[in-house]
Amino acid sequence: MSDRSVSKRSQEKRWYTVLAPEQFDRAELGTTPATEPEQVLNRTIETTLGDVMEGGENNVKLTFQVTDVGSDSAYTEFATHELTRDYKRSLVRRGSSKVKAVLTLRTADDYRITVHPVAFTTKVADRSQKEAIRAKMTDLVTEAAAERTFEEFQDSVVQGHLSSAIYNEAKTIYPLRRVEVEKTNLDARPAEVQTEEETAAVGE
Repeated sequence: MSDRSVSKRSQEKRWYTVLAPEQFDRAELGTTPATEPEQVLNRTIETTLGDVMEGGENNVKLTFQVTDVGSDSAYTEFATHELTRDYKRSLVRRGSSKVKAVLTLRTADDYRITVHPVAFTTKVADRSQKEAIRAKMTDLVTEAAAERTFEEFQDSVVQGHLSSAIYNEAKTIYPLRRVEVEKTNLDARPAEVQTEEETAAVGE
């Protein structure tokens, strides 16, 4: 392929500014090239909470997926939230217990999500105490999802409100050092959930 043809192809590419969702004030996440707008759809971009929210922590990773493309902008929706590996490692202490849960839930506006809350005790907890903490986490996260829209639920996660609520309730069971929502993931949007349910109903 000649240098001229390579240059011509690169000139045909357009650069799109990737924007965060409205809940993050359409912060610029970066740019991405494409020869056709359709090529930008479903691309993902990873950033930190500190990059898109004033006062946000850099130990929180956010992944956004492009769902709409304008003339020179690509609009995204939330895909995943996860604590960085180094931060998760720093939370582990000898002589304490780690209590985890993995919950697949639906929000008030019918988004299906998977949530990973985790609690760290001050000392080693026994089995019944860990089970009670896990049950309390499960109840609080399930209730929070059912009462909130997807956007409201994500706000409560990234701003630390949900982990604080779990901490305040679960510390009465056994002294806790820290509670975090380790990861959240968008599994299906409302239309996808409805299609799955209709398909399942037909198969019954």
